[in-house]
Amino acid sequence: MSKLLSHLPALCNIVKRIAVEAGEKTLNHFEEGMAISWDAKKDGSPVTGADIEAEAFIVAQLMDDLPNIPIISEENVAKGIIPDLTGQEYFWLVDAIDGTKEFISGSPDYTVNIALIKNGLPILGVIHAPAHFETFMAYDGGPAIRVNHETEQEKEIRVRKPSRNGLIVITSKNRAGDEVENYLQDHKVEKIIRKGSSLKICAVASGKADLYPGFGQTCEWDIAAGHIILQCAGGDIVGLDGVSLKYGNSGQKFMNPKFLARTDYLR
Repeated sequence: MSKLLSHLPALCNIVKRIAVEAGEKTLNHFEEGMAISWDAKKDGSPVTGADIEAEAFIVAQLMDDLPNIPIISEENVAKGIIPDLTGQEYFWLVDAIDGTKEFISGSPDYTVNIALIKNGLPILGVIHAPAHFETFMAYDGGPAIRVNHETEQEKEIRVRKPSRNGLIVITSKNRAGDEVENYLQDHKVEKIIRKGSSLKICAVASGKADLYPGFGQTCEWDIAAGHIILQCAGGDIVGLDGVSLKYGNSGQKFMNPKFLARTDYLR
């Protein structure tokens, strides 16, 4: 295995560069407030030329840097290109555009997600939001960092302690709304924010929200990068049984169970 795997800070910077360059490719197709054309995959979900171009770039770059690590990526899985993870200690989870519906509609709430998994657990994650000019990143044992690309400043982020006034909850714009509302009836809620993509997890990690109930249909590449970022910021992503999620469930087609992305103050 490459020496890079024992130098996660250096590898994290490499992955950040790959995510930012992939994000630049998506911006070539994006104009805020303007809808763009798309095609339907076999499962009916949308895909754009930007998804395909950015994913091909990310996969090629990761293979150049660490050629022996399998890559599970959204568009390749949709085509049936799924590496065998049997006996693999490491693998990548890649979503070149998380929030494709946001992207198609001209919303800036989409991200590039890249996560490195070791023995089922995320150990490195980068989430780049091209249209917001920001990147969130973390690696096991390090801090969670937000990079502002307009100022090139890096700042450590942490979860917040929930207010006595109630929880700030962040939810998807159009997924499992009734189920989330029913779940929240047992909680004191101050405010509900609706946002797209893995930016919801980043909001919890950066202290802008306390809880994200992920009750809609999501895949591992949607949340794995955010998972390690949230852990390094003082939170976790757990199933409804309270156990931290693991990754590499090819038998479940890499689908996530219902989960809670939360600050550790809510344990």
